[in-house]
Amino acid sequence: MGEEIKTDLVLAENQWIETERLILRPVTLADTEDVYEYASDEVTTRFLFPANQSLAETRANIATSFIKDPLGKYGIELKKSGKLIGTTDIRVNDHNGTAEIGYALNSAYWGNGYMPEATAALLKLGFEQLDLVRIFATHDVRNSNSERIMEKLHMKKEGLISDAERRNGEVVSLVIRGITRSEWLALQQTENS
Repeated sequence: MGEEIKTDLVLAENQWIETERLILRPVTLADTEDVYEYASDEVTTRFLFPANQSLAETRANIATSFIKDPLGKYGIELKKSGKLIGTTDIRVNDHNGTAEIGYALNSAYWGNGYMPEATAALLKLGFEQLDLVRIFATHDVRNSNSERIMEKLHMKKEGLISDAERRNGEVVSLVIRGITRSEWLALQQTENS
């Protein structure tokens, strides 16, 4: 079985992931109002993408970004209320055994540990089931909230990419952070002993 086929199968088998407080699941058009709530909030979107201007724009973005190609992409739902509070994804590169994770969280839910909980589940999926060697993420140098999430995941700073890209009409520099399979396994042993 080719690596890409195996990856697709593992991701298809893991479209629903449950954590202590969250359900990671496919995003659907029924989530439009919850997604619009944070996708239209400039505090939430400042370092990510231009704020959505309408429910129609959010519906179109859900169709294009989540429904068209759903594998590895998750809505983050609170178990207690069923409210979708953000999204996260894992983008696997089968050729080199790595993946990049990304995320967005409604600013009304910042500071509760939801994003580290959600992304830790993706690290587990990546290292235990996808047999990845490294998982990484990037954040705008000014985004200290994202930096703290990556630190909680024990992702080490690997570098700075100056003037990396244009986001929301400005040139931004990005920090890249990563964790290897061996580092992650060592952390699991420490936490379980």
